[in-house]
Amino acid sequence: MSKRIAGPEIERLIQLLAKVPGLGPRSARRAALHLIKKKDQLMAPLAGAMAEAVDKVRVCSTCGNVDTSDPCTICTDARRDPTTLIVVEDVSDLWALERAAAMNTRYHVLGGTLSPLDGIGPDDLNIASLVSRVAEGEVREIILAVNATVEGQTTAHYITDQLADLDVKVTRLAHGVPVGGELDYLDEGTLTAALKSRTAF
Repeated sequence: MSKRIAGPEIERLIQLLAKVPGLGPRSARRAALHLIKKKDQLMAPLAGAMAEAVDKVRVCSTCGNVDTSDPCTICTDARRDPTTLIVVEDVSDLWALERAAAMNTRYHVLGGTLSPLDGIGPDDLNIASLVSRVAEGEVREIILAVNATVEGQTTAHYITDQLADLDVKVTRLAHGVPVGGELDYLDEGTLTAALKSRTAF
């Protein structure tokens, strides 16, 4: 049995931090200690920001993004192309694409991927709302930006089938050699996808 090293409040802080993705028990202890040492400069403002986020953060009823307004700022931005939707698995994927600033369009967050082994079926994802958005007629292209995993590809095929009767073009992200990548360091699946997705030079 491990000894308690601090009071119950600090132990609870460590336990909660350990639940954050990317932080295990050891990293959580280091983070908690850093927060405690910087109590006035960091911990108090962080606690205030988190309390405010609990009150104000909403899930967009249109696309599934998180924001302080519903619909979110992306859905209400008139400068974005309303005819193209990029479909992503999670909000983190949406944020990654926004950082890349490659396209000025709108999104649809699925909330995961189909995974029968984990009990995740179509009704557990935002697929019906995607089909409804497309059925309204404004969307002309769906870009499936799901991960290149078995679950991601299964989800992409399912969505394509659901949209088959609607007048919409369905495309997917190219898979292959990353910018700056060296062939010797790539796995066989990536190399195969790159060869199949080759383009004119």
